[in-house]
Amino acid sequence: MNSPDVPDPNFLPLLSSRFAYRITTIVGLLAALAVAISFTGRWFGENLALAGHTSSLETYDIFIGQDHLRLPANVIRFESQRMTRVAERVDLYLTWPTLAGYSDETRHLFNDFDHPEKLIFLQIAQSTMSRDMSGRLEPIYRHLFEGAPRSGPAGLARYDAKASSSYAGEVFFTGPRLARSPYVVRCLLPEDLAASSSADCQRDIHAGKDLIVLYRFSSKLLPEWQAIDESIESFVRGRLVP
Repeated sequence: MNSPDVPDPNFLPLLSSRFAYRITTIVGLLAALAVAISFTGRWFGENLALAGHTSSLETYDIFIGQDHLRLPANVIRFESQRMTRVAERVDLYLTWPTLAGYSDETRHLFNDFDHPEKLIFLQIAQSTMSRDMSGRLEPIYRHLFEGAPRSGPAGLARYDAKASSSYAGEVFFTGPRLARSPYVVRCLLPEDLAASSSADCQRDIHAGKDLIVLYRFSSKLLPEWQAIDESIESFVRGRLVP
């Protein structure tokens, strides 16, 4: 028989108040953790989708040598370069043919590896050479060509580089321009056009007071060489601050 001071086990609560408190605390913590995971997952997912891109139109002043560029954040390729600063170079990426930066409307173009012809990549730096690629045709490149020229896209002439040169395996394309030095671009052509990348071809041009603009694009865009060259020149010129 139980002592009057000892509770009858048959009438004890199934859960003690201390145990109930512990259970309530654990449930509360789990709920808070679930909310945190949901928020963090959403934040991580959104940032993963951006993958370093930004749709911000905030402008930055970039000073390279004697030149002053004013650029929106969404055309600057690397996050570390998105600030007003004195710089050695700035890297950009633009949609083709609109030459737009990253946005909700253009997001699919920046993430579509199957269509590299939709983007053009630029690197703007202080010029270290007195001649751009067009100016180097006669004194340098012409001596590297092997054999007779072949017909290229949209009026371009194709030249293969000598196997003994440092450009072995590369192809040069040249084209006449009215009252200007010839167009010149060098390419590393894929065996299959379907394997084209956004860096198949590269060309550099002078801009501003002392800038060299190196731009890269897919070999699929070679038929549009005139429009691309004129558009890149116009884009850079429009971002220079007098």
